[in-house]
Amino acid sequence: MSLGPLTLLMGTHILMMNVAAPVLALALGRMMSIPIASGAALAGATCFQIGLLWIWHAPGVMSGAHVPAAHAAMQVSLLAAALWFWLAVWSQIGAARWRSLFALLVTGKLFCLLGALLVFAPRLLNSAHAPISSGATTIEDQQLAGLLMLAACPLTYVLAGIVISARWIGELAAADAVSK
Repeated sequence: MSLGPLTLLMGTHILMMNVAAPVLALALGRMMSIPIASGAALAGATCFQIGLLWIWHAPGVMSGAHVPAAHAAMQVSLLAAALWFWLAVWSQIGAARWRSLFALLVTGKLFCLLGALLVFAPRLLNSAHAPISSGATTIEDQQLAGLLMLAACPLTYVLAGIVISARWIGELAAADAVSK
């Protein structure tokens, strides 16, 4: 089975938002002195990323994404939003790390909800993607794109949550050792 246009688009989004953006944010945080994001900044980045993803995937908006300028705007804006989100997530330190864990939980759940809608919708949600010449139907492409989202997104957010939790526990253990 070959991949359809929606599956390829979703794969691109996942690579940008769940691989490139967190790795780039980690690298930037280590190379530069990135200020610690406030709780409000993390909440803003979280809401902006979720809102932007849902807006770009709304049927009316998505149908215009085949236009090259709109497609480029979608890719750039989603990557920028994800980079802002991950910079804010990684910048939380100490007891404020709970904010990052909460942001990952909320974001992961709402991204999975979008994936579930794509998988379980009884009909095609977006008519912008023409039937695929490879023999797969557009509903199959939509379902595969949603399945890809359901499989990849939780892995990223759970892994990030584990890294953040391990750092936090390490800080607590070091502080406890010093106080003894």
